[in-house]
Amino acid sequence: MSTADVRRRSRSGLIGLAALFLVPLALSFYLYYGTGWRPAGGAQHGELIDPARPLPRVELTTPSGAATDPDFLRRDWHLVYVGSGECPAACRDSLAKSRQVRLALDKDVNRVSRVFLYSGGLAAGEYLAAEHPDLASASIDGPGGEALLAAFPAGLAPRSSGRLYLVDPLGNLLMSYPPDAPPRALLDDLERLLRLSHIG
Repeated sequence: MSTADVRRRSRSGLIGLAALFLVPLALSFYLYYGTGWRPAGGAQHGELIDPARPLPRVELTTPSGAATDPDFLRRDWHLVYVGSGECPAACRDSLAKSRQVRLALDKDVNRVSRVFLYSGGLAAGEYLAAEHPDLASASIDGPGGEALLAAFPAGLAPRSSGRLYLVDPLGNLLMSYPPDAPPRALLDDLERLLRLSHIG
């Protein structure tokens, strides 16, 4: 075999080796930046609120009549439900779903708090104390509640939509989940966010 043949074979081998590494890289760049394609596994299940809405620091009234800390929707991740203080069946279903999802977080359970923001009197107080002892409740009647709800995007109708909302530890409203959202969807999103987040 001549020296020219050896060089040709070496060059071919080097080109083949370079192609082995560069072609997948070029293809991934094209798919990601050229077509906008994203792998399905990275998608969130809830409805993203984009841009995230910073919630104002407000004082609300708890069922005992005390004022909440203005930062009560900060420091932890929060699953928030807004509804009537009577808490009819749809409300009870959503609160049960939020409890189920929070408990399924296992070692991260203490990073997520649940909040029920209610209007009118808290007629369901005994039920909530018995079934949801870890649930923080506060009235949205009054200027603090109005200011808080005004930060929600127009069209979400937080008082009547029956949605669960996800608030990050900085007090930003990030996502919403309709009443028929399966618990698994909410759990998947929370697990992903908690894994990626170094706050809360």
